[in-house]
Amino acid sequence: MKHDMLGIILAGGQGTRLGKLTKSTAKPAVPFGGRYRIIDFTLSNCANSGIDTVGVITQYKPLELNAHIGNGASWGLNEQNGGVTVLQPYSASDGEKWFKGTAHAIYQNIEYIDRMNPTYVLILSGDHIYKMDYEAMLAYHQAKKASLTVGVIPVTNEEAKRFGIMNTDETERIIQFEEKPEQPKSNLASMGIYIFNWATLKKYLQDSYATDGSLEDFGHNVIPAYLEHNEAVFAYAFDGYWRDVGTIYSLWQSNMEFLSPNSTLNIGDRNWRIYSKALALPPMLLTESAKVKNSMIVDGCYVAGTVTHSILSQNVKVGENSVVKDSMVMPNAVIGKDVVIDHALIGERAIIGDGARVVGSNEEIAVAGYREVLGGEQHEKE
Repeated sequence: MKHDMLGIILAGGQGTRLGKLTKSTAKPAVPFGGRYRIIDFTLSNCANSGIDTVGVITQYKPLELNAHIGNGASWGLNEQNGGVTVLQPYSASDGEKWFKGTAHAIYQNIEYIDRMNPTYVLILSGDHIYKMDYEAMLAYHQAKKASLTVGVIPVTNEEAKRFGIMNTDETERIIQFEEKPEQPKSNLASMGIYIFNWATLKKYLQDSYATDGSLEDFGHNVIPAYLEHNEAVFAYAFDGYWRDVGTIYSLWQSNMEFLSPNSTLNIGDRNWRIYSKALALPPMLLTESAKVKNSMIVDGCYVAGTVTHSILSQNVKVGENSVVKDSMVMPNAVIGKDVVIDHALIGERAIIGDGARVVGSNEEIAVAGYREVLGGEQHEKE
């Protein structure tokens, strides 16, 4: 079956900058916003954009991610001639197994992509929080007669030093790419979202791996190669909410922004829903001693303490006289009595014992890792 555009989500990142939160799971599977996981946003964007066939490339500790995605039914991506396919590393005839970079991961899955027979391939990251219409980006790509279109977002000059920066001419054509420049020439940062003409990309990758194998990564290798060969490479500017949640602070910040009723992410938009795997859980229970203000508390939670400007994910327990403030607590965490949690991220199934303190600040967020057990000793980030 011929597909106009195939979606490929790169979801194999270890997420080392998230430390204890990704010790046992891939970054795209990290919980977010109470009832979601990070990858839900990219999968939902595909579903809402009418992309019915998606390959999800995994690598690092994929078990939880695989279980979460399943057959894609939660996102309406369980079509007979398409749907979601989880693509994991395997030993090829040349003996290579692990993906060396983003472009190498695509090369290793050429057989799958060819089977889907797409005209265009949409390359996405599984670890960003945003809502975006990929169909509009494809229309732009076609109108520009592009070989490659790169999604970009304006950032400050200081932020530009952390991103790949696209320098363009007056027609939005990219004329130069700079990786994390000290003196950026523009403020257009790559979002890690690409639309390629598949036949062209396939040829570049096959030629590379038949010779020196130099095209390992899209940012470092493929985009410069396209520019060097004068391919038509254009920048597609995005002006909505977008966050790279690859660090502890950015993950915490984006969760706190999620609480705002004025957030431009607008999670309540019925015309662009964010879907996730549904769990059959009882309603939350707030005891007589519970005090809740400006917080999200989802199914299965039990609260006997005080929760202020925080997110409690599924099945979180908060004991008597405990205070949770400016924090995000991930599913199945248990918080005992007389606990103080402030400016913190509490990992899945963490146990915070009676009297413990997990306290951070605006400069440094405190973290309890996946299944971590913290007793009565101090756990503060000053």
